[in-house]
Amino acid sequence: MMNLFLLIIITMFIFGSMVFIFSRKHLLCMLLILEFMVLMLFMMLFFFLNFMMNEKYFSMFFLTFCVCEGVLGLSILVSMIRTHGNDYFQSFSILQC
Repeated sequence: MMNLFLLIIITMFIFGSMVFIFSRKHLLCMLLILEFMVLMLFMMLFFFLNFMMNEKYFSMFFLTFCVCEGVLGLSILVSMIRTHGNDYFQSFSILQC
């Protein structure tokens, strides 16, 4: 049961990373896939910490950093939409002011 659960989590993480590699058009889609991958990492971390009877404080720190990463990504998305009007990477250029 535990090995099946771990295999499902690893498979979902690999599929998420493959989708992340192949979807480079929209920033919002990339951010959603990154959050999915972070959720899979959290589930794997929680599974291992629960299996080894360790403290759960590290998982709370991990969740805190995940929330900070999500907020930072959304703020970049809002900034990009305000300056460029869309979230396409083709219209984004570092040389523009």
